[in-house]
Amino acid sequence: MGWIEAGCFCRRVVLRIGLVMLQGARHVHMAALRAAAKSADIEIEIHELRKASDLEKAAPHALVFPGGESTTMRLTGNDPASGLLPAVFEWIRSDPTRPVLGTCAGAILLCDPLDGGTPIIAAEIDRNAFGRQADSFQSALESALLRRQFPGVFIRAPRFTSLAPPAEPVAMLGEEIVGVREGNRLALTFHPELSEDAGFHEWLIKTAKEVTA
Repeated sequence: MGWIEAGCFCRRVVLRIGLVMLQGARHVHMAALRAAAKSADIEIEIHELRKASDLEKAAPHALVFPGGESTTMRLTGNDPASGLLPAVFEWIRSDPTRPVLGTCAGAILLCDPLDGGTPIIAAEIDRNAFGRQADSFQSALESALLRRQFPGVFIRAPRFTSLAPPAEPVAMLGEEIVGVREGNRLALTFHPELSEDAGFHEWLIKTAKEVTA
């Protein structure tokens, strides 16, 4: 897996991961991606995306939408000088097999793109529903996707208010849905990059490898 043969020549496929650089803990996501790649023994390149042209140049195999403040991210990403958000939404919608991870505000943008198109993930979401910065907390989650517990970090977290098929819950805080998956698109209301567990980033990378193979 991951090797291409051409006569006697073999080379390992390097997966390109696009990281939306609008706001949020972007560099922590980079560290989580590198840790996940090392654990999975998959070689990756991380491409920082600030403008639509960055996305075109990178031609990524997978995409990460970090957290931050969704209003600020929309203003920056829709600015004509960037044009990144329209390009990213088009990139995601053009191929439903492309793996995408959205965390906190990134999850808001996936569920509620506000661009006149259909939601990237069929779930309704309420921003800042868990409270203010002072209400931040960490708690163990149950993840059906990872098939184990995961340390969830919640900071001004949004809340899923409803789901529609084919979206399905894949992470739970008690009876509360905090992770939703639709195909290869994953929205998390918490910050997996702020834990020492790179499980969800590893899922992204492994899924990208499967799609690319």
